[in-house]
Amino acid sequence: MRHASALVLALVGAAGLAAATFGAQAQTAPSQTAAAVLAEMAQRTSLKPAAAFNRIADKNARSVALFQEAGKVITHPRCSNCHPVDRPVQGDDRHPHMPVVSRGPDGHGEGLQCASCHTAKNVWVGGTHIVTIPGNPKWGLAPAEMAWQGKSLGEICAQLKDPARNGGRTLTQIQEHMAHDELVAWGWNPGLGRTAAPGTQAQLGELIQAWIDTGAKCPSPGGVKVPSRDVKAAAGAMKPAV
Repeated sequence: MRHASALVLALVGAAGLAAATFGAQAQTAPSQTAAAVLAEMAQRTSLKPAAAFNRIADKNARSVALFQEAGKVITHPRCSNCHPVDRPVQGDDRHPHMPVVSRGPDGHGEGLQCASCHTAKNVWVGGTHIVTIPGNPKWGLAPAEMAWQGKSLGEICAQLKDPARNGGRTLTQIQEHMAHDELVAWGWNPGLGRTAAPGTQAQLGELIQAWIDTGAKCPSPGGVKVPSRDVKAAAGAMKPAV
């Protein structure tokens, strides 16, 4: 019996040691790889304040850097999904809108109107693929001349500065739109099942104002383009240069 008792005590002691070791491991700092992933996630979901760019002495370079930071919002699915040439995409993976819809002459749908599904607020439906149907009193697509899908951040920047392609707005009006428009604000309140745009609307407005104050310089037109599944955009890209 003494041997059996000793064995039981040994097993209990080993189990306690293993539990203590596991608990210690669980409380240790994340590995370098995990820490890097967490840092990248934080960087993607946050915005630096405009003041963080004051250390860039060159005014033009600072202006470009400010717009690139604001570009985290501009190219985010919550914003760019609603800036197609014709047909919007949806979801964080930017899949084709279901049901299939076209913008129509006023950006509120052709045949099937946006308001058929999108009401004044987000509506919870609890589906497997669609948890909420997004909504806002101003729900609709941006004008066709303000299409962002299929463009790089530098191309979008040039477009924002061009009254012929930004709805006839001045830079002051562009800043007001981004900083205070209620439909833009939806990007930070998109409903369950969607990631919110990085930072806050106030931070975006601050970055855009600082960009304007430093000369509204644009990044180079090359680089990564906003994904697009728009048939019209693809057809336009395939046309030979004249």
